[in-house]
Amino acid sequence: MRTIKRTYKAEYRPIADLITYSPMPTRSLRMIDPFLFLNHHGPQRYSPGNNGLPFGPHPHRGMETVTFILDGDIAHKDSGGNNSVIESGGVQWMTAGKGLIHAEVSSEKFKKEGGPLEILQLWVNLPARLKMTTPTYKGLQKEQIPLTFSEDGKVKAQVVSGKLNETQGPFETPTEIHLSTLFFETEGVFTTKVPLSHNILCYVIKGEIKINGEIIQSLHLVEFNNDDENLRIEALAESTVLFGHAEPFNEPVVAQGPFVMNTLEEIDQAYTDYQQGKFE
Repeated sequence: MRTIKRTYKAEYRPIADLITYSPMPTRSLRMIDPFLFLNHHGPQRYSPGNNGLPFGPHPHRGMETVTFILDGDIAHKDSGGNNSVIESGGVQWMTAGKGLIHAEVSSEKFKKEGGPLEILQLWVNLPARLKMTTPTYKGLQKEQIPLTFSEDGKVKAQVVSGKLNETQGPFETPTEIHLSTLFFETEGVFTTKVPLSHNILCYVIKGEIKINGEIIQSLHLVEFNNDDENLRIEALAESTVLFGHAEPFNEPVVAQGPFVMNTLEEIDQAYTDYQQGKFE
């Protein structure tokens, strides 16, 4: 079985009235190549007449954003003309590429009525050859994303991208990124094979799991050694886990604000292009 290198507790970093935990990057962990950044917003309940999410228009270049709406909703709008409201259980994937301006806020209905909210946002790097690719966006509701189940029937996996145990995710990615959300019943066991060269992303959103005899609590991210293809996760309580894996790019990463490039010069150019209105 693949072994654990280290576990990291997410740091609490509230944004205005939005509860936010940041598993990565932190003082202890910069990234798990090619996964760059993960924020966990909520869980919390918004009262009626709220202001919703605070993520108004802002630019990105050189990376992808993947947003998991575990509860609540997100109204997405971007400079490429994409406009959607993705509700609880849905996922949206944006490839910023050469440059896109987007807003991720709450729908008018959510701001008026309030309700529970829990969201994950993941940033995935793009390799140098794709940094300036054409931007794309795709949002899918819960019922549009396929499920697969463990042999014991106690683990349900929502397959977002790549393949998980022969189930193909609906998001086509420019690089081979495998992402799923795993929902465990107590004592549920999830097993899969991960190529030896792939780095694993494993974040415990809620609950408590056990891997190779080590117990991992909620709000912890797991870093693995690349020492075996076989992976086994057992749930000690009802649990939800973000799970993914990918081939590392092994390239220089220079990140400043919303831009992720390979050199500081490319970052400077991104700011210049944005200020000159060259993003879509």
